[in-house]
Amino acid sequence: MKALITAALVLMATSCLVQQSLAQQSVPQIPFDSVADFPKLPDGMNFGEVPGVAVNSKGHVFVFTRSNSANGPAYGPTAAQLLEFTAEGDFVREIGKGLYAWAFAHSVRIDKDDNIWAIDKGSDMVVKFNPAGRVQWVFGRRKESADDAKPWEHVNPPLPPIDGLFREPTDVAWDSKGNTYISDGYINSRIAKFDMHGQWVKSWGEPGTEPGQFHLPHAIAIDSNDNVYVGDRSNHRIQVFDTDGKFLRMFAITVPPDPDTRAVYGATPTSDRLTRVIGAPNSICITPGPKQVMFVGETTFPGRIFKVALDGKVLGVIGKSGREMKEFSGAHALACPSENLIYAAETANWRVQKLILHSVPE
Repeated sequence: MKALITAALVLMATSCLVQQSLAQQSVPQIPFDSVADFPKLPDGMNFGEVPGVAVNSKGHVFVFTRSNSANGPAYGPTAAQLLEFTAEGDFVREIGKGLYAWAFAHSVRIDKDDNIWAIDKGSDMVVKFNPAGRVQWVFGRRKESADDAKPWEHVNPPLPPIDGLFREPTDVAWDSKGNTYISDGYINSRIAKFDMHGQWVKSWGEPGTEPGQFHLPHAIAIDSNDNVYVGDRSNHRIQVFDTDGKFLRMFAITVPPDPDTRAVYGATPTSDRLTRVIGAPNSICITPGPKQVMFVGETTFPGRIFKVALDGKVLGVIGKSGREMKEFSGAHALACPSENLIYAAETANWRVQKLILHSVPE
């Protein structure tokens, strides 16, 4: 009976995705501007890859960048700096300089109390700073140098997960009760839940392609009704759960790219590979307020950003793949303090763009 129910769910989900594919062939381009020279770095300083960006209640912008790696071996140097800027883009400070958790930056988020959360894929750690920049909590534990630390191997079958520990985590989000949800992405393919006191509650998910399974949960966001949205990147879909991990629904973005679009690096995907990367959710953010919408950043190619209703309907497309301003290498992270303001962190283009969106003509 369980197998029949699962098969029915998969069939229903597939049918929905096909229907969406037909419905999303034509969506409007959203006109927008990219603010020039944002943000302003100190003289002589540059970003490396930028996988993370977030905004606090004051409008300050936090950038997690894979910089600070000039010293070290070609493979495996420390590559993480957490920087703060004003809303106008002026440099404020570096947070956690030389921190033990810094290995390979992945994302940064700000909670409702303006605490700063940094997710480091290389150290398998998530660090909570208070607004003053002092470490409050640490989740996970890095491998010790004394134990000949080296990268995780992607073995099959995968290693069994361990409560309270991570293997290459990717993102973090919170519900209305203050519970914390961490996407434990590249190896464990699950979502971990902690309560408001930072105590382990549970996890859900495992590697796979069925509803409730993941193939790289790369981004996570929670709406005002405590629905948990997981960007299941390599499965090319966004899955939605309740706060106990019950699968609710899923949807995919299937808008085809401009045929003249080219990849920023590497060969431009074609045929089956193109189908797999269209709409693959690299990043997710949900706007605040009573009328929420979602923005989804695509992988490095086709590299677009989508405005999406919470039911999965694509409302508009922003930009395309490229190196120029108003083009993207694929937004690895998004921050959306309002429906008309987005910050996009790009890895291949080594930058953050501040995007001002304009209304779509009726």
